[in-house]
Amino acid sequence: MTPIISITNGSVFQHDRLILKDINLEINEGEFVYLIGRSGSGKSSLLKTLYADIPAKSGSFNIAGYNLNEIKRKEIPFLRRKIGIVFQDFQLLYDRNVEQNLSFVLKATGWEEESGISKRIDEVLQLVGLQGKIKSMPHQLSGGEQQSVAIARALLNNPSVILADEPTGNLDPETTNDIMKLIMKIRENKTTILMATHNYNLILKYPSRVISCADGTIKESSK
Repeated sequence: MTPIISITNGSVFQHDRLILKDINLEINEGEFVYLIGRSGSGKSSLLKTLYADIPAKSGSFNIAGYNLNEIKRKEIPFLRRKIGIVFQDFQLLYDRNVEQNLSFVLKATGWEEESGISKRIDEVLQLVGLQGKIKSMPHQLSGGEQQSVAIARALLNNPSVILADEPTGNLDPETTNDIMKLIMKIRENKTTILMATHNYNLILKYPSRVISCADGTIKESSK
């Protein structure tokens, strides 16, 4: 099986400062993998490298068919059509309603036909259980609903990979459970998910493969 994420002898830098080194990692299509580690250990920097927000300078980084060491700036939007990104702080456009948030992303990634845009928005909102919130502004939604919109946004282009950076970090335990159930539902569609978290209770409740940022590199973890 060909890995959908592959890193060989990789190093992650941020502003020329070495964050992680000697990374060797393969994640296959359809895998769900937790990325754990202390705050500041490099989890977010690794994810940012994988979605080309931080340049891949050393080693070999490949994701969803793209060589990140050679990717050109004009190719990054096409990469991000294959990758859904979910942030801890939602990163919604707070001056636009749910429909407008999702429409903005579709138009930015090349969708033009209004009927197709509307249909796709309806599909992802149905998947995350927010059909009735299409005209709601972000401030009218709970934290869990805002994160569900963020997940819907990540799913718009049927990505091969979801990169989730502490997606439950700002949520209470009950809402966290709801979001994890949604993520597990997405997993059933064979979407590859790499999820950074510091919540070990999630790993116990929803067990899967775990890798950890520790000692300046990435290691397979037993928990």
